[in-house]
Parts: sequence; structure tokens; C-alpha cells
Amino acid sequence: MNDRDTRKRLVILLISLLGIAVIIGLYAWVWFDFYHPFFLRWEDIKLYRRGHILILGIYTVIYLLFSNLYGGLRIGFMKPMEVFMSQLFSLLCANVITYFQLALIHGNLIPALPLVEMMGMQLVWSAVWIFLANLVYRRIFPPRKLLLIHGDRSIDDILHKFESRKDKYVIAKCMGLGEGSEALFDEMEKGYGGVVLWDIPTAVRNKLLKYCYSRSIRIYLMPKIPDVIIKGSEQLHLFDTPILLTRENALTVEQRIIKRCIDIVCSLLLLVIASPFMLVTAIAIKLYDGGPVLYKQIRCTRGGKEFGILKFRSMRVDAEKDGVARLAAKHDSRITPIGRFIRAVRIDELPQLINILKGEMSFIGPRPERPEIIAQYLKEMPEFAFRTKVKAGLAGYAQVYGKYNTTPYDKLKLDLTYIESYSVWLDIKLMFLTLKILFRPESTEGVDEKQITAMKHDAQEDNK
Repeated sequence: MNDRDTRKRLVILLISLLGIAVIIGLYAWVWFDFYHPFFLRWEDIKLYRRGHILILGIYTVIYLLFSNLYGGLRIGFMKPMEVFMSQLFSLLCANVITYFQLALIHGNLIPALPLVEMMGMQLVWSAVWIFLANLVYRRIFPPRKLLLIHGDRSIDDILHKFESRKDKYVIAKCMGLGEGSEALFDEMEKGYGGVVLWDIPTAVRNKLLKYCYSRSIRIYLMPKIPDVIIKGSEQLHLFDTPILLTRENALTVEQRIIKRCIDIVCSLLLLVIASPFMLVTAIAIKLYDGGPVLYKQIRCTRGGKEFGILKFRSMRVDAEKDGVARLAAKHDSRITPIGRFIRAVRIDELPQLINILKGEMSFIGPRPERPEIIAQYLKEMPEFAFRTKVKAGLAGYAQVYGKYNTTPYDKLKLDLTYIESYSVWLDIKLMFLTLKILFRPESTEGVDEKQITAMKHDAQEDNK
């Protein structure tokens, strides 16, 4: 990184610190103006300097923890609205936890209105701060011009992805491998902001990688399935050469035990909390068309074992009267008005808490697919079976970082990233991030009407 980039990043750091300082300052104002005097009136506690520092320090740590989790400070990296939604979730979590913390100090419930008003001011400030910070970021970090190098496969998909972030990237030129290595090397030396390597055979890709690395050229690489597997390997130091170990079991015995305990506790707790919503949903579905409330469908979990997944019925009773299994399409006429709402807010998934309690699913893991759809995927992508190395989940890596209509090949890479990078903390992190995707419309967006499944012919290169 050159000195110019370093100075730019220091400016962004200062802008971030300003945003954090005002957020914490608003909490300090509410603490000193209301809650500490409130405690004094009740003769509960009188804090001195170190006590005040501790109270403010705890809030700062909680806020920064959730901001890091949700990406509330990732100005420039995420779209402004995504950053604002991340701030919303970060502040909501931090302020709810802080309310109970202060209630514990008092020994009883305390007035919540000051915290509610404070959060309103924090959100207003966040919106202003994100808008101004984004303007500054765009001024000092214009879109990066990239050179795209590709193989034989169509580049329409990857171009569409980069076009969705014109604020960050511009594909200035596209070159195919057929133009020859010398032409590619000459073009890479022309001062692009980076090189995108897309759908390139491994041997050629390695040559281009080494060339870029040796000249400190930024590389954007779309990994193949073996790359994802290797990424999660463990490095051993047994000899005087590095050894990478990929284990035969995705999760250790200890990890499986902890994961199961979390599933049991959380599913029981959420069943109690969600029971009123589930009752209202069941009544609404029954009153609409008199059909069954629940929809049971055969899905596959760990090792390809089949089980009956439970959902609130969101489609007409005769949705698949032709016997063909298909994903929901955009504006699917089979979805009822009640179903459209419960799918949008994910209420239709709540009965799967019973599947989790029974041990057929986990909270976090690859989403279970239908056997007949898996069979279609396996014809062109045998690696799709790798997803069944762990138990299927209510939500997963592919749901948090992908969309409903993300292609199976990309979903597979996302799910393998989860499997190969598994930790208990990753599960907890994905649980919190799942709350955020409930408010992302694209996470429930259907596949194209011409598609029966989400399959696209995009795994051929790896299968060669």
C-alpha cells in the first residue's frame, strides 16, 4: 500500500471514530442526565469516576462487538442502506443488553423511555454520519478500474455481479485466454486497480497468480471448490515443509456435542417465544382456504438421510399437482396471499424448530434440499453431495451471504466455506446475522420463471 492509500485510510478511520464517539456520547448523556440520578433518588448506588468509566466502557465494548458482527462501521465496503441496517441491529442489540444491565444494577425494572429516545437520536445521527462518510469515501476512493481475464464460459453472470456495485468497481476491459499470455501480461502492466480471474483452468490461473503476486498487482479471484476445501485445512509442522491436513470428519465429536446442546436449548426457548405467532399463523392459514396448516416435505440431511421437514403451508394445496418438484419463482401464482406474507417475514420456517428439537436438523447448516432436486444437481455437479457432510440447518452460510436464487454452484462454495471453517463462534455469529437477512427482500427472491430449480451450467470447469 502506498503512502497515498495510507493517508486515505487514516481519513476513513477518523470518520469512523467520529461516528463511534457521538454514539457513545449520546449514551453518556442519558446515563449522567437520567439513569445515574435515578439510581441516586432510590439510594441504590452512587458511582464515582471509575464506576462511570466502567459503565461507559461496557457499553462501548458491546456496541463495537455488534458493529463488528453486523458491519455497522464498514463505510464504503457495503452499500449505505446496508450499513444503516447494520447500525440499526447493532444499536438495538447494544441498547437492549444495556437496559437489562442497568436493571440488574437497580435490582428491578427501570424506565426504558430514555434509552428509546436515545436510540432514536443515535439512528438519526447514524443516517447523517453514513451519508456524509459515504460522500467522503466516494471522493477519495473512486471506483476501482479492473481488468477481467476469463476462460471459455460466458462472463455475463460475473459482469452482472460487478455492475451491482458500480460505486466500488468498474470492469474497464475483458480479455480471454485465447489472446495469449504475452498480451495478458502486457495489459496487466497498464496500471489497472486490480485483475479479476474468472473461470480459468487451474494451471493457467496459477501462472497468472504468480505473475500478479510478483508485481504486487491486486487480484480478485473466484475460488473453485478445491480452493474452498484447502482454505479450511489445518497446517501441520511435523517436518521442515508445510503440510495441510483436511480431516475426514467435518466436525469433531466435541463440536457435535456442543452444537447439539445449543440446538436443544435454543429450539426450546424459541418455541416458547414463537408459540403465539405460530398460533395466529395457523388460524390465518386455516381460515383462508380450509386446507392443512402444515406442509411436510421430504428433504435430505447429513449423509443424505431423508426426513420430513415441517413448514407452514404458503402455497395452494394443489401447488405441485403435476408431481414436478420446483423452487418458487418470482411472482409465483401458487403462493397464497397469507403465504406471501409469512414467507417474506420467514414465519413459514418456524415449525422447523420441531425438526431441530428432534435432531433432524441444526440451527446452522446447509439448507436441506429435496431428493429429486439433489438428483438433478448431481448429474452436472457431483460435488453437490459435499453439503451433506454436516447436518442440514434452518439457516446457513449460503443464506446469510447469498440469496434464495443464488446458483447451486455458488451455494455449494458458500456451504463448503462454512463446513471447512466451522467453529462454535461461527454458529453464534451466523445466528445473529440471520436476524438481519429477514429484512433483505432479495433473500426471499424467487428463481427465474424459466428455471425449475436454481441450476445453471456453471460447474463444468471444476468437473473437468
